[in-house]
Amino acid sequence: MNGQNEVPRRHSFWFWLILAGGGFLVLAIVLWSAAWATLRSSGGGSDGFASLAGGSIGVIDIDGVILSADTIDSQLERFGRNPSIKAIILHIDSPGGGAAASQEIYHEVLRVRKTYKKRVVVSVESVGASGAYYIASASDRIYANQASIVGSIGVIMEWINYGGLMKWAKLENITIKAGALKDAGSPTRPLTPEERAYFQGLTDNMHQQFIHDVAVGRGMPQGEIAGLATGQVWTGAQALPLHLIDQAGGFRVALLDTAKAVGIHGEPRIVRPPQQHESLLDALVGASSKIQVPGPEAVSSMLQKSPNFYFLWQ
Repeated sequence: MNGQNEVPRRHSFWFWLILAGGGFLVLAIVLWSAAWATLRSSGGGSDGFASLAGGSIGVIDIDGVILSADTIDSQLERFGRNPSIKAIILHIDSPGGGAAASQEIYHEVLRVRKTYKKRVVVSVESVGASGAYYIASASDRIYANQASIVGSIGVIMEWINYGGLMKWAKLENITIKAGALKDAGSPTRPLTPEERAYFQGLTDNMHQQFIHDVAVGRGMPQGEIAGLATGQVWTGAQALPLHLIDQAGGFRVALLDTAKAVGIHGEPRIVRPPQQHESLLDALVGASSKIQVPGPEAVSSMLQKSPNFYFLWQ
């Protein structure tokens, strides 16, 4: 009877406070440990990269279409000034991208080589074309597999003209301008002969910049590069006798050759830039779970897009 009438024991306020505090402490330790492990696995040091007594080789991946130079430039600079990084490998798998972005990275490679006296080599995986090849030409040495695609020294400019669609929808574009070429390339109407000549002149000028910079980077006569600057691509096997690459071989070959060239004995240690996580929770799970879906604003932006110039293999 007494057992049936027994009142359940209630824990005090301090019990719950200590329990909650302990749980929070455990969670904080787990998250801090995950963040620290992520930083160390990414080669993190006082400046976000490794600070090692021995020599290491920094590897920067350039994947996909090149739209901005900021991230690659920052990684080159930080690897360049880190004395434990003896050489840098640009691991490229890209068809190129924006003309200005590709050109900016090209000049950053040259600057890092000159400023820090650091060897920079390129290893082309599947594709190193157009703007990606522009960047590669600034390096000390280019490696590519025999079946890799390289070259495409050319410029392309394109946009969508939806003037016919507007006419069908009975929509009228109204433009007030000062300057005959101010709205050149408007997607709402056909190009005039004057506008076509204007854009062709810009494209030709960029093409000559491309040819000049590749010739400088490769140490070849400009006329020889101009003869190859048709926009076409070659396999690595075809590119070798054309002197567009220096050696046939994959990333492993490039890594071991580079280590030997800078005096690293044995298996070289690879250091990559630390991954950028949005939060400690992202560091714990290893990736962001956010999925971005283009909205009406993105569609509107595409329709209003101005003509752009690309060093891009398509």
